[in-house]
Parts: sequence; structure tokens; C-alpha cells
Amino acid sequence: MKKTRTDLAVLSVAALTLILSVWLPEALTAYKDRQILDEISLLAAEPEGAGYRYRLDSNEKVFILSQCLNSQAVPESEQSALERYTGYQSTGGTYAFVANRRGPTGGEMTDDQIYAALNEGIAALKELKVLPEDIKEVDSAAYDASLYSAIDVPEPRNNVAVWKISLADSQKNTDKENRLIDAYLDADDGKIYEFYVRTAVRWEEMDADALLAAWSGYMGLAGGEVYETKNPLLETTPYYKKYVFPGMGEEETIVTVGFYEGINELFLKISK
Repeated sequence: MKKTRTDLAVLSVAALTLILSVWLPEALTAYKDRQILDEISLLAAEPEGAGYRYRLDSNEKVFILSQCLNSQAVPESEQSALERYTGYQSTGGTYAFVANRRGPTGGEMTDDQIYAALNEGIAALKELKVLPEDIKEVDSAAYDASLYSAIDVPEPRNNVAVWKISLADSQKNTDKENRLIDAYLDADDGKIYEFYVRTAVRWEEMDADALLAAWSGYMGLAGGEVYETKNPLLETTPYYKKYVFPGMGEEETIVTVGFYEGINELFLKISK
């Protein structure tokens, strides 16, 4: 009799296990379905066209933009035609600098915001002694602004959106003293990557090392040092100094501070 009760108990447990293995998964699925069916759920989504954007650090952003600027072909501008090398040569590399004709996708500043952001950047660089105090503010009536995307083609998520702000063609024959001529402005945070300005301050009155250190701190760059080179043909002016920063991987970015004496133009550039 005792063995019969034991066998019955074993059979009961086995039967219960079988029933649960069949019924329980279906019951749990039905329970979860009742929680989400007929309910509206909100998910954050990237704006259209922004799927490849993710956060790069400052050194990476400066490197990508510098490579893209070096890969483009840019005609020489009027204001420095007598001083600057005629255009950039294509490197045949894997970086592209393209006009963003779709406009801001949501994260970048709009046309209405860029001049305010640029003037804030100019004020910040003046305070840091990167720009001379005599540089004037900019306004939309005298300048043109175009949105560009600097893209690492094999890894398109590595991209930087920038505004290029240039003195308008209608202003090219006016007095350019103490004015911004060209600048590249980060479309997300408004930081100034490159600038060319006309100023009464002379090269011998400037401290290139202090200027570069202040600008790199403003940009949040790490690891900068003087770039030693014996090539006298790197620039078309004798008044310049170059610096090197870590880029991406083993690559580096060259940053140049210089001055064109004939037109009294101070520049800081991350392109060649």
C-alpha cells in the first residue's frame, strides 16, 4: 500500500509538471500582451538624417574637420589672393566635405542662431586674448553662412556639422579693417575652429604659444605641442607657428597660427 501511494505521488508531480510546462508560457505571454496592447508608448528617436551622429571628443572632431578641409578643392578668395596659396589640393583620401542643403536636423543651431553664437565665440576669444580687442561683431547683413557636413566616408557616423561664415561678396570692396573674414563654427556648440581676421595688431606683438594654448583650452583639446619642421614652403608667409594634436587612432592634426603682413590678417587654421 505504501509503495502504491508513493507511485501515485510521483505520477501526480509528473502530471502537474507537464500541465505547467504547457500552460505557463502561454499564460505569461497573454499577461504581457495585456500590458502593452491598446497602450500608447513613446520612444525617443533621432531626427531624420541624424542616425549616424554620435558624440566625438574635441580632438576627434578637429581631426575629422581638418581632413575634410584638406580634401576639398577651394578657390582662392579675393581678400587674400596675393598672400595665400591658391586653393587646397585633393588628397584622394576618404573624407568628404559637403554642403548640407537639407539644413539643421534638430540638434544643430539654425540660421537665426548662428550670428549670435559667433559673436559669443568672438567675445570669448577676445577675453582669452586669442582675438585682438579691435575685432568687430558680425551680422547677417554683411556675412554669408552655409552649413556643411564633414564626414569620414568609411565610418559615416564620424561626422561634424559646421557653419562656414564669410564676408559677403557685396562687402568685399569695403573696408575690412578689424573685421572677421572667414570662420568655421561648430553647428552644435558654437565653438570656432578656424578664423581669419584683419587687425591692426602686428605679428611681433603677438604670443603665438599663449594664443594657441588659450584656443586649445577653449576647444577642449588635449595633448598639444609645438610641431617642429624645417620645410620653409609650408606657408606663404614667414610669420607662423605650427602645433600638433592627437587626432584619431595614430593620426594627428596640425594647427597653424600665422599672420599675412601685407593685408594685416591674423589666422588660426586646422587645414593645410
